[in-house]
Amino acid sequence: MNRWIINPLCKKAKINKAVYGHFSEHLGRCIYQGIYVGTESSVPNVNGIRKDVVEALKEMRIPVLRWPGGCFADQYHWRDGIGPKEQRKKIVNTNWGGVVEDNTFGTHEFMELCTLLGCDAYINGNVGSGTVQEMSDWVEYLTSGNESPLTQERCENGQEKPWDVAYWAIGNENWGCGGHMIPEQYAYEYRKYSAYCRHHTLGKKLYRVACGADGADYNWTENLMKVLSVPAPFGTKLVEGVSVHYYTTTGGWDYKGSATEFTDKEYYSLLSRALFMDELLRRHTHVMDRYDPNKEIGLVVDEWGTWYEVEPGTNPSFLYQQNTMRDALVAALTLNIFHKHADRVHMANLAQIVNVLQSVILTEGDKMVKTPTYHVFRMFSPHQDSTVVDSFIETKPIGMDSIEIPNLHESVSVSEEGILNLSICNLSATESFEVQSILVETNISEITASILTEEPHAYNTFDKPETVEEQPFTDFIIQENKICFSIPACSIIQFAVK
Repeated sequence: MNRWIINPLCKKAKINKAVYGHFSEHLGRCIYQGIYVGTESSVPNVNGIRKDVVEALKEMRIPVLRWPGGCFADQYHWRDGIGPKEQRKKIVNTNWGGVVEDNTFGTHEFMELCTLLGCDAYINGNVGSGTVQEMSDWVEYLTSGNESPLTQERCENGQEKPWDVAYWAIGNENWGCGGHMIPEQYAYEYRKYSAYCRHHTLGKKLYRVACGADGADYNWTENLMKVLSVPAPFGTKLVEGVSVHYYTTTGGWDYKGSATEFTDKEYYSLLSRALFMDELLRRHTHVMDRYDPNKEIGLVVDEWGTWYEVEPGTNPSFLYQQNTMRDALVAALTLNIFHKHADRVHMANLAQIVNVLQSVILTEGDKMVKTPTYHVFRMFSPHQDSTVVDSFIETKPIGMDSIEIPNLHESVSVSEEGILNLSICNLSATESFEVQSILVETNISEITASILTEEPHAYNTFDKPETVEEQPFTDFIIQENKICFSIPACSIIQFAVK
């Protein structure tokens, strides 16, 4: 029996709903065909935006969407994507396959997408090949309600009122595809850019995100924070968030492995690498705490997820991969980890939302399928804006050869209405476990629960879209303040306890 101790009286940090964010880049079939099909398409759409994708994402309660990249952001010039579509400049997407980018999906289309979804926009500015003036103008174009040449241009392009866009990334992966900079070099560039990125609506401020580390590059975080901690005149705040990127592969970049064909050892290897997210956040937080002890600057994990070899027969530069029950477990345990670090992690963005890497949705022509990862995000959505409570579960080591991971993984939060949200994963590929959940000083009046479970290789296809799907879970017993249940192998259970 694995005991799961939950103390609702010990409340911790609030889980920012933006932790459940997503990422859309002009890469492969993410934007075109995945989100945007054009007004002439036979696929049902609203001004070219797919209706089926919008409805699915609204059901999942998407809170924030990052765009236009990724590496594409540092080659993107926003003026190419405004004005009449037939007059927009065509460019070559040199980052992702050398395909033609016709810019029919630009600023106005992205903001319409966010409006349809009811989510916040997170825009990634161009530092690598752009200018301070260019990014400053983009901020004004989007957010200013004053009269100026830029706002007049926005009106002429069909948007009279300003949009409320708070989240702005100043560059992307500037240690790599965004300019091959060293941390001090980027930090000085950031200080200049941030000075000219201002919210133009009275009483509102931008949430500016500085480009942070590639995975475990703690030296980048150290040097970035050192430069950004040098005070600006008049106490001007320089930064609200620092990013970090981390992708989970089967055996590192030398061996990313297959999305659907893997051994038990590769299964446990991938989950072990996903669990490394906890150490990653702890160590970056430790560095940030020295410069920001009050945790005023958020850690923004704006690229994360699994990365495999592409599906056979697809364009290698389009990063299209299937999504199995194994990926669902990666999503669930990563979200659990984000919950545990809610005091520092302010936002996260799964890469990417449609047809690229660990997508929540796949499309093919007029067909759409929800992946196992989609169902995790939908199941866990009650955690958004809830407060983490103290919890601990007894575990035992599982795995094979030299790979060792815990059998169970959990997190708990409480909503403003007092509903306890309990999330638990069984990481074993073959073994179920008995769990006794003990809720300290709690009278249980009602429980509803759902489960996502299948064998690790299972995934949804366009012909069989419901192979892995959330189902009601009723196989539990309530004993005073205890919940007793058996959690099947390779499964995720979500409880709502009143």
